[in-house]
Amino acid sequence: MCLGVPAKIIEVTSPFLGRAEVAGVTRGVGLQLIEDPQVGDWVLIHAGYAIHRMDEDQARETIGLLEELREKL
Repeated sequence: MCLGVPAKIIEVTSPFLGRAEVAGVTRGVGLQLIEDPQVGDWVLIHAGYAIHRMDEDQARETIGLLEELREKL
């Protein structure tokens, strides 16, 4: 099963690299697949790469669903 996790870009260090935060954890991410990534953008992270830009409401809803799933496990 593949899982993408919503995260907020907190730093763009080069045209292809940046840092993103989700649930208080920051990590480096590849930004090659996102057109014109900006600090504050919400993106879907999979295998260390931002693969899709999403709006904040969609990101927060997805994070909520992932938290619900975690509580049930």
